[in-house]
Amino acid sequence: MSDLQDKNRKMGIKLSVAVIGMVALAFISVPLYNLYCKMTGFGGIPQQAAAPAADAQVLERKIKVRFNTDVAPGLQWTFKPNISEVEVKIGEVEKVIYQAQNQSNASDVGIAIYNVQPDRAGLYFNKVQCFCFDNKPLKAGERAELPVQFFLDPAIAKDKQMDDVTTITLSYTFFAAKSQKLAEAQKQFDTHQTKLLEAAKSTP
Repeated sequence: MSDLQDKNRKMGIKLSVAVIGMVALAFISVPLYNLYCKMTGFGGIPQQAAAPAADAQVLERKIKVRFNTDVAPGLQWTFKPNISEVEVKIGEVEKVIYQAQNQSNASDVGIAIYNVQPDRAGLYFNKVQCFCFDNKPLKAGERAELPVQFFLDPAIAKDKQMDDVTTITLSYTFFAAKSQKLAEAQKQFDTHQTKLLEAAKSTP
């Protein structure tokens, strides 16, 4: 094999590896970014957390948490919480049950996307149990109970920007899995979070 052929072969291998790497990065970048947002709370994304210890701090300050639900067009489901709002003490674990039912004549799979408003509250909204971002299959007419268990981190009381917050809204929207509407919602979701990350970096 000539030097030129050997160089071409090595260059071809490098280009192939680069292409494979870019394709892989395209597939994993969004999940990794969403995971980062879930862990940090950026973009109104509640954090995943273990249940607090029995002797964990619970403050007397209360915050009202409202529950908002929507179903995107294309998914014939009903979806609602068992209560519309609850007032919780900071640090206290609360559990809410959502009801979902497939109203169509065929099996379907839904995926719920969620966020918290105001955005900054996502830093302190800790989920112990949640059905979000998971494939949820329901047969025709099937009904399911979807629990959400959460608590507000006591650190929220030390954040001056949260001093005047008396109400937090937790919103869920169910989309048909693999639908174009879900893909568009995820894209908008990621764009929104990118802007929030940039804003957070510029905050002193």
